[in-house]
Amino acid sequence: MGNSYAGQLKTTRFEEVLHNSIEASLRSSSLVPRPVFSQLYLEAEQQLSALEGRGCAVDNEDEEEEGEGGPEPTCPPNACQVHPPPEGCCTVDGFCQAGKDLRLVSLSSEPIDVPAGFLLVGAKSPSLPDHLLVCAVDKRFLPDDNGHNALLGFSGNCVGCGKKGFCYFTEFSNHINLKLTTQPKKQKHLKYYLVRNAQGALTKGPLICWKGSEFRSRQTSANTCSGSLFLPSESSGPLAAFSSEPVPGATPSIPMGAQQAGPASEHPSLAAAVGPAVLNGKDSPKHQQLVKNDLSAMPRPSALGILSNSGPPKKRHKGWSPESPSAADAGYSQGGGNRAKCESAGMSCVPQVGLVGPASVTFPAVASGEPVSVPDNLLQICKAKPVIFKGKYDSHGNFPYLCGNLNDVVVSPLLYTCYQNSQSISRAYEQCGASAVQPISEEMQLLLTVYYLVQLAADQVPLMEDLEQIFLRSWRESHLTEIRQYQQAPPQPCPPAPSAAAPVTSAQLPWLAGLAASSCNDSVHVIECTYSLAEGLSEMFRLLIEGKLAKTNYVVIVRACRSPAIDSCVAVTGKYQARILSESLLTPAEYQKEVSYELVTGKVDSLGAFFSTLCPEGDIDTLLDKFHQENQGHIPSSLTASSVPKSASLDVGGAPVCTSYNLEPHHIRPFQLAVAQKLLSHVCSIADSSTQNLDLGSFEKVDFLICIPPSEVTYQQTLFHVWHSGVLLELGLEKEHMTKQRVEQYVLKLDAEAQTKFKSFLQNSFQNPHTLFVLIHDHAHWDLVSSAVHNLYAQSDPAVGLVDRLLNCREVKEAPNIVTLHVTSFPYALQTQHTLISPYNEIHWPASYSNGVDLYPENKKYFGLSEFIESTLSGHSLPLLRYDSSFEAMVTALGKRFPRLHSAVIRTFVLVQHYAAAMMAVSGLSQMKDYTSVETLEITQNLINAPKQCPCGHGLMVLLRVPCLPLAAVAYERLAHVRARLALEEHFEIILGNPSSGITVGKHFVKQLKMWQKIEAAEWRPQTYLELEGLPCILIFSGTDPHGESLPRSLRYCDLRLINSSCLVRTALEQELGLAAYFVSNEVPLEKGARHEPLESDAEKLSSTDNEDEELVTEGSTSEKRSPVKRERSRSHDSASSSLSSKASSKSPGSALCGESSAQPGAPSQGERARSPQLCGPLEEARAPGERQRPQASRGPPSVISRHSPGLASQPDPGPRASQKSVQVSVTPSSSQLSSSGSSPSSVAPVAGALIPQASQCSMTKACRQPPVVFLPKLVYDMVTATDSSGLPKAASLLPSHSVVWASSFRPLLSKTMTSTEQSLYYRQWTVPRPSHMDYGNRAEGRVDGFHPRRLLLSGPPQIGKTGAYLQFLSILSRMLIRLTEVDVYDEEEINIHLREESDWHYLQLSDPWPDLELFKKLPFDYIIHDPKYEDASLICSHLRSIKSEDGGVSRKPEELHARRQTARMRLSKYAAYNTYHHCEQCHQYLGFHPRCQLYESTLHAFAFSYSVLGEEVRLHFIIPKSKEHHFVFSQPGGQLESMRLPLVTDKSHEYIKSPTFTPTTGRHEHGLFNLFHAMDGASHLHVLVVKEYEMAIYKKYWPNHIMLVLPSIFNSAGVGAAHFLIKELSYHNLELERNRQEELGIKPQDIWPFIVISDDSCVMWNVVDIDCGGERSREFSWSERNVSLKHVMQHIEASPNITHYALIGMRKWSSKTGSGEVREPFSRCHVHDFIVLNVDLTQNVQYNQNRFMCDDVDFNLRVHSAGLLLCRFNRFSVMKKQIAVGGHRSFHITSKVSDNPVAIVPAQYICAPDSKHTFLAAPAQLLLEKFLQHHSHRFFPLSLKNHSHPVLSVDCYLNLGSQISVCYVSSRPHSQNISCSDFAFSGLLLYLCDSFVGASFLKKFHFLKGATLCVICQDRNSLRQTVVRLELEDEWQFRLRDEFQTANAKEDRPLFFLTGRHI
Repeated sequence: MGNSYAGQLKTTRFEEVLHNSIEASLRSSSLVPRPVFSQLYLEAEQQLSALEGRGCAVDNEDEEEEGEGGPEPTCPPNACQVHPPPEGCCTVDGFCQAGKDLRLVSLSSEPIDVPAGFLLVGAKSPSLPDHLLVCAVDKRFLPDDNGHNALLGFSGNCVGCGKKGFCYFTEFSNHINLKLTTQPKKQKHLKYYLVRNAQGALTKGPLICWKGSEFRSRQTSANTCSGSLFLPSESSGPLAAFSSEPVPGATPSIPMGAQQAGPASEHPSLAAAVGPAVLNGKDSPKHQQLVKNDLSAMPRPSALGILSNSGPPKKRHKGWSPESPSAADAGYSQGGGNRAKCESAGMSCVPQVGLVGPASVTFPAVASGEPVSVPDNLLQICKAKPVIFKGKYDSHGNFPYLCGNLNDVVVSPLLYTCYQNSQSISRAYEQCGASAVQPISEEMQLLLTVYYLVQLAADQVPLMEDLEQIFLRSWRESHLTEIRQYQQAPPQPCPPAPSAAAPVTSAQLPWLAGLAASSCNDSVHVIECTYSLAEGLSEMFRLLIEGKLAKTNYVVIVRACRSPAIDSCVAVTGKYQARILSESLLTPAEYQKEVSYELVTGKVDSLGAFFSTLCPEGDIDTLLDKFHQENQGHIPSSLTASSVPKSASLDVGGAPVCTSYNLEPHHIRPFQLAVAQKLLSHVCSIADSSTQNLDLGSFEKVDFLICIPPSEVTYQQTLFHVWHSGVLLELGLEKEHMTKQRVEQYVLKLDAEAQTKFKSFLQNSFQNPHTLFVLIHDHAHWDLVSSAVHNLYAQSDPAVGLVDRLLNCREVKEAPNIVTLHVTSFPYALQTQHTLISPYNEIHWPASYSNGVDLYPENKKYFGLSEFIESTLSGHSLPLLRYDSSFEAMVTALGKRFPRLHSAVIRTFVLVQHYAAAMMAVSGLSQMKDYTSVETLEITQNLINAPKQCPCGHGLMVLLRVPCLPLAAVAYERLAHVRARLALEEHFEIILGNPSSGITVGKHFVKQLKMWQKIEAAEWRPQTYLELEGLPCILIFSGTDPHGESLPRSLRYCDLRLINSSCLVRTALEQELGLAAYFVSNEVPLEKGARHEPLESDAEKLSSTDNEDEELVTEGSTSEKRSPVKRERSRSHDSASSSLSSKASSKSPGSALCGESSAQPGAPSQGERARSPQLCGPLEEARAPGERQRPQASRGPPSVISRHSPGLASQPDPGPRASQKSVQVSVTPSSSQLSSSGSSPSSVAPVAGALIPQASQCSMTKACRQPPVVFLPKLVYDMVTATDSSGLPKAASLLPSHSVVWASSFRPLLSKTMTSTEQSLYYRQWTVPRPSHMDYGNRAEGRVDGFHPRRLLLSGPPQIGKTGAYLQFLSILSRMLIRLTEVDVYDEEEINIHLREESDWHYLQLSDPWPDLELFKKLPFDYIIHDPKYEDASLICSHLRSIKSEDGGVSRKPEELHARRQTARMRLSKYAAYNTYHHCEQCHQYLGFHPRCQLYESTLHAFAFSYSVLGEEVRLHFIIPKSKEHHFVFSQPGGQLESMRLPLVTDKSHEYIKSPTFTPTTGRHEHGLFNLFHAMDGASHLHVLVVKEYEMAIYKKYWPNHIMLVLPSIFNSAGVGAAHFLIKELSYHNLELERNRQEELGIKPQDIWPFIVISDDSCVMWNVVDIDCGGERSREFSWSERNVSLKHVMQHIEASPNITHYALIGMRKWSSKTGSGEVREPFSRCHVHDFIVLNVDLTQNVQYNQNRFMCDDVDFNLRVHSAGLLLCRFNRFSVMKKQIAVGGHRSFHITSKVSDNPVAIVPAQYICAPDSKHTFLAAPAQLLLEKFLQHHSHRFFPLSLKNHSHPVLSVDCYLNLGSQISVCYVSSRPHSQNISCSDFAFSGLLLYLCDSFVGASFLKKFHFLKGATLCVICQDRNSLRQTVVRLELEDEWQFRLRDEFQTANAKEDRPLFFLTGRHI
């Protein structure tokens, strides 16, 4: 753009344009010159913009220049000639030819005279790379944000010598000695704007954007915006871009894209979009709000623009003329960028300049045409700063440049951003695979905007989110077919909008817009302009100044002619809307700064002066002084506390006693317990997952640290909870008498000192790896600032980013013993695309109802946001949410009178004035009633009068929320002053609640509290608000946000009229409303309508979180569709009007309500009204998350409320619930009913209702029945009570938190039916953290490994009891860990001890470690079963005299057996066997989960042997892990399995266990104790699991490194006998193979080790008894038992001398009741069970019965003994068996084969007559037989019942016939050892599957009683008959046909058959 032409045309604007036009036509490729006038506000050439828009984002300056060469061909040669400098001139670099220094460093502090319209810029000389030369250049020749719209040519002045009028850059460059070598293109050399910093020094500012690309700029802008503004839909690009460049602190020119210069410039859109906000570097909140606000007329609290329009610019900007310190946002183009960038860090880097301290400011943009001048007296005339939202303008160049009085306008890019985002909707669909669809047209966007503004009510503020949704719906409607395939939910109908069928053209647009606006009574004014928006803006300013827009709230300016594109902007001129929107652009810090500035500079004095003029008798203070003097010395009689009513009870000393005051004891409510259990189960599921992230088994105890925000009250409150919960004692962390200092170790206040305490916590966790540390982050939505921000601004505030630095530090993330639990009522900011918390680790507070069932019955119901909102719906007599219309009216009027004061200041002063006037009115100055509002008067009357109605003087609390600390201090001082002058100091206290300090209460009141709470300690002072229970007080609650402070039940009024109504973000809103959350007692019946439909069906809807939003809606769905205006009428209960309810004639909204209540004397009493509104059906759950509580409150009798007792919940959970205003003043719950409202006495009576007697009553009585009344600003009230078309409360669809942005404006709406879980998933998908958020850098979306495995999130409504729940969780977690290290083992005495054989032989060598073989052989065998598990089994008679007939148990049902077995809880020793839940470092490799072991690397081997009994070859399969192959012999590596290696008898090694261990198991893949690593003390051993074929896969999955022996499929339904049988046969077969193999190696067969171990899968620990004998044969000995390893036990047994002579070796079962008699003899010859060492060689010919299910070990023991073999029990060893409730023999269920419905089958049905129509059962015949005989054998052996002298003779087998029948076992084998039966007369004979050894002659040896019975059991009917014949049974036994039976099996299941008969 060099000066390529000669001649000067600088005289007039017209000549310039003419000149440019001629040049342009010469260059133009088209032949038709463009009209001169159309260029007066020159638009960039379309081709150029199109070209650039196509997106060359050139990345360095040189390239950019070349790029520009295209459209602008090189200049003619004559321009290149550089004339030599005149003689005698200065030619030094950095100086001008006159010799004056031009370098920035020299001039930075010099005053420079810059003519109007000129800017200072820095030129860069090639020869002075480190310096900038200062030049003054006419801003018209400089480009705008996009690099467009600079006039061609040049005009500049030299700031050194003052020479003016340089018209050619070449000439100018010569003068300033730039010494150019190439054609002097000015772009290359004029690099930077120069701006003044905070100290007034001139510094390098943003880059000058000579050539921008639209494409790039749009992106950046988005980015930036994402940082600080509400970024509607730039989801993808922008964010990404932004994130990549978090700019450090404050360099003015931050590289943002290619151009190093102006980020802003690159983003025009951004800049624009971001608007001042971003630009100012302010943080998002405002921006967002703005955005939202902006547009949304409806009360949708989205953020009301969170722009940062606010503070003055921090760097002087191009276009920011020195005269106007704070400008509007017109041109942030350049600076913005930087700002934006910095913003990403969340701080602003632009110095504050400006008249009004942090007023909201923005930068003027360089404009294409003449600047638009902002009139000087605009604010005085308009009474508010107009807010101008840029609309579409980028395609034609820049937004007009504003100059003049820039302080009085605010410019914001939010609307532009909204338009841009809505254009991206179609791209979103295309990515999802839909066909290309057109975005909504610009014309349609603008037209919809006009429609939207037209339908806004006069008191509504626009919200961007509403507008986005309107665009989205409109677009959906026009593309239904294309998107239907993509969109699951049917699109909602569009708001009133023109049909999309015929597209609107730009020519029609102004007409249509005007038409739309014509119906709104001038609230929207449309200005059409011809050439540029500047015309329209000038016109608007003119109309404003002339007062012609007095009724107009919105001005829409459109330029739509002559071009396909349109330019537009929307100016908000309504005083109410403009004030709210401009203030909403301030960040919280700026807001505080602005207020402090106004207070410090005395600007507020004008307010005070104004108030004094209102009072009839002069200044209020004068009145007060007068009153004070008149009443000095006596209190007005109206206030004296009335003498105690006679009815009050008196305590013994005569002092009055109030029965209503009772501090509730601490107890855990069912809900809290349920939540604690949910937390526990989530922790367990982390431990159970295969990721090994948490090894619960390795922890022995629990420790914790609770981190809370830096609020002294919250700190004390948490200490109180921890102290009283007893958790420290329960966790064993403290002893009985702990001090407060000790408790403080466990609570960390996140302030400056937190780091030291946190370091010691980390050190502690590092030093105690076996302690599980739970790090609880309470109030977790507070301070989510990234530590990166802290690194930038550490000096300013050390606490910034503290949570991130501590809780997200590497040590916490990596410590395997730290679990982090975030607890919050508002989890939204932790539920973003980048969150660290897995959705599976979120726990939501449960709903109280599911399917109409009260899940957790409680005597108190929670009353939260949804219930408050419900109280505002018609049909509820007492709205608990109200607004104060007279207060609002006064604030609005004063806002107009004092337009320069922030509305927070005005509101505070008005409210304090109202309270002061009300106090005076109550004190007797009745004329002051007119100077306060009815609401405030009601509050004050009740506050002062309540204590008089209670014998003890209990009163109520009024919470006055003043977020701004300086204003809170002002309010406190003023109210305290008024109270003092009125002599009310002893009537009520005023407390200033400041987060950083404790509570200060006057001595008089401390004394009262001590008396009420019966506190003796002299030094006691209340430290929490809960301790102020019953104290009449005004609590001025300050601080930007509540920090979790709980309030007492005596809170009656929650005055939130001063909350910052512009901060419409869901978290902020719910947090404020959460202060009023309450518990009501559940005794009062609900009134009509209270009953709700059943809550969610889904149990998971549990969390109210989900519902919170909906909650708002509850029953209001009918009104949702009305227009806002109607809605407001139907529901706004304006308290002013309601207070006059007694006059039913009052016309104001709400009067109907009032009338209703006053008219019916029987109206429900207050208590009823207050009761919690019922929940709202399914929605409830869906409401805003804060609301989850409501469900509780609802159903059933409503509740009377009681504030949370301190011990319960601690957090506030603001939900969006709101409710209506109270019908009348008097209604307020706590108000004294009689004197409640001065203005409406008549209203009182009806209110008092039945429940409230007229007699005086302590306010505490009502406290438990009624929630507090909440007063809200009107804007917030509307937002909270409004719902959208679907019934979803508006508040729920707001941006969830200041620290996040929406990922896209193309997002579905939250749904009313969403559960908390679904709501969490919604936010996880649709929100992204801002760059200042600690999760910002976490991960790319969707990567699961971005979640931290040991991090949980608990969310629940405010004040519902989350603190109590997580403390309870710590207790049950500790109990569980202890429980994990403990186990229930069977602890039963041996049975039948008194029946023990009294033999002459005892093993008396008490100290023998091993049995002496010869002595042992002489011991008799003890047939009696002593194992307690066989308590129900038949006794085995061995000797006639040993049995007494009365012995014998009572038969019991089998199910009872398990239930009644006694167990003891034992701590696991280090030698225990473990199940699959145990993981520790040592046994990882053993289990096969070691990283070096390939999981499941094992091979399957078949192993076959023949066995005659089965009549076929047995084929078994081994699964052998690679790591265990050394135990086996293969024909070759990887070849055929040949045998399992066996050691030698002579081996003495202590490194391994010689006997292979076999463990048969079924149904216990998780619970079986197969991990023997610790039990074997690390010794090498061979362990084989014996499993059924169908369970092979699951066992292999859980135990990949164990050897499995898989039984053949025919044994799938077999019992344990089959497993034992195959183990023994396989082992014997293997012994033979090993003998053969090793014989070849020269080893004798008898030297091969013949033993195996058969162990139950429930053997958990082994013990040894140590005996101290007084002497060899002495009767005196002492003994003790200790735990030892299985290795110790086995090596001891294996070392026994002559061990191969023993057939079976076992040990005792452990019992705590073991007596010295049982361990006195070291060895016994008796039955062994559970854990046996079996000699397979000696027992070669004795088999287990493979058909048996029960008692197979007893049966086998008897066979072994009868074969003459030795069974030895080591009495000094014992085994502990764990009680395992699953698997084992319990896995067999007997069911009917036919019916599908499981009917219980009783044992009597297990047999039937053959060929009958009996129901067949699906169970093995053998199992049916054994079960039947166990329970009903008396049917077969009636004579044997309890007849122990005459047992049943059982041949070759032992079957359990029940405890009341005794049996005598005999073996038919030749040479077998049997007892002598000659003395016995048997009462029955049992022949079970008898073989050929049983013959007729054998049976004839035995004697039977007459009438004895016989039972013969065979495999089929045929063998039954053959047996009868072969044994000649018919000789002595009589049979009848009907005595034949079979098991109830079908034929294919091979039933067993029985025949019974009687002895003749």
